[in-house]
Amino acid sequence: MQYGLDSACLASLQAMPGFLQVFGYPDPNLEGGYGIDRTFQQLIGSLLTLGAFLSSIFAGPFAHFFGRKPALWLACLLTALGTAIQIGTTDWGVVYLGRLVLGIGNGFLVTFSNIYCAEAAPAHLRAVMVALFSEWVNIGSIVGAVVTNATSKMMDKASYQIPLGIQFIVPVLLSVGLFFVPESPRYLVNKEKNGEGRKALQTLRGDSLGHESFELEWLEMVKGIEEEKKLASSVGPLEMFRGSNLRRTLLCFGVIATQTGSGSWFLISYTTYFMAVSGLTIDEAFKYSIMNTCLGFVGVNFGIYLMRHVFGRRSIMMIGSLTQGLCMLAMAITATTSAGTDLARNFLIAFTSLYMFAYNAFVGAASYPVATELVSTRLRSWTVGSAISLGYFLAWLTGFCSPYFINPENLDWGAKYAYIWAGSNFVCGAFFFFCLPELKGRTLEEIDELFDRGIPAWKFKITRTNIMNEALLELQRRDGLETGAEPKPLVEAVEVAGVESGKM
Repeated sequence: MQYGLDSACLASLQAMPGFLQVFGYPDPNLEGGYGIDRTFQQLIGSLLTLGAFLSSIFAGPFAHFFGRKPALWLACLLTALGTAIQIGTTDWGVVYLGRLVLGIGNGFLVTFSNIYCAEAAPAHLRAVMVALFSEWVNIGSIVGAVVTNATSKMMDKASYQIPLGIQFIVPVLLSVGLFFVPESPRYLVNKEKNGEGRKALQTLRGDSLGHESFELEWLEMVKGIEEEKKLASSVGPLEMFRGSNLRRTLLCFGVIATQTGSGSWFLISYTTYFMAVSGLTIDEAFKYSIMNTCLGFVGVNFGIYLMRHVFGRRSIMMIGSLTQGLCMLAMAITATTSAGTDLARNFLIAFTSLYMFAYNAFVGAASYPVATELVSTRLRSWTVGSAISLGYFLAWLTGFCSPYFINPENLDWGAKYAYIWAGSNFVCGAFFFFCLPELKGRTLEEIDELFDRGIPAWKFKITRTNIMNEALLELQRRDGLETGAEPKPLVEAVEVAGVESGKM
């Protein structure tokens, strides 16, 4: 939500007269009567991603020594501090500092919220729970777009200080809420704190599982982490590029990079301004930005349903890239053939909206679940943190370069800039088709086994794993020792444990 609030506010402030009175310059020839310096525009958009890039680099070592919850508490402190700095100044340099501090906090928020959800969720709900990241991004974007639209006609500092002020909501609520959730059980087991890890898993599962189902999940988790440790020589950044981890790291990096490759960062950062320089009035640009965020929210829920009940992760990502590429291509072609006409204006509105729906339903909803599933428990904070830092670097590059393409005083491409992102989406689709394995229905420990065995991407879906059978046999052995009963047949044991085919 914090990420969505900031993205919506930043996209709108650049077209807000009250903000531009303080940080822009008068220009009667522009819509709204004010312009914005390109360097300032580039830096306020890119410094947040630069800060997130820096914090994501250090996510691995921080989490290795301190855990997931302390990282989230630090993120709350930094985001609140960055927000306060921006509200209290009219100096460009201090704004840059605030954006950088906020970015460092956001990098930790994005990295560890996804890692924690992936490690805490049961297998059949993991994609849904991690995809809630995108749900809350859109809720934050809707709130931010509504608030900035309400203050857009104010001609004083309150026009931008009020939208910035709502960014205190998330760090305050989250810092309190963290007292009521346990540390990640997989992190605790990996640190050889099995007693605390078991207690954390019991807290997370509550009474949703029977005794045998809980024991099965616990044993599978412990056995998987133990097997992984036996194969590993060390834990650290270099381990990400050794053995089977190299393939997993490159896939994780690729999946996160496709968020930028889809063109989402361009539209997230510059939607309102992009519409304004492409022919819409300021009032229309603000209103259609609200509509786009609402469509994105609908898209996320649609995508969550598809991931849970209809498609696998791989299919979702491929469909998304194709749809997003076609939306970008339609925008660019119309801007080329019918520039300045009502047709071009209407196409821009329609296909920007369709793109936001499609991105949030497909790549936006599935990319973080897939990225966190692809990597091993032992290296998850290192690999996901590094991948997200790469994503933020690419986002920073996009944010820094985009104004040069769309600004009237530079290349003045406007909507023709979408040609670049159309081609990029089609390349991403090819990557998903040839390289991405299907992970739906697998526990994190099963995924570890499949990668360790070197199973090709196209065989992941049909390959049987051994770790669940081993955990079931261990559970039967323990129960037999305690009760003196004969072990049950494997199929019957699966049914008693409540394991549903295709969901675990």
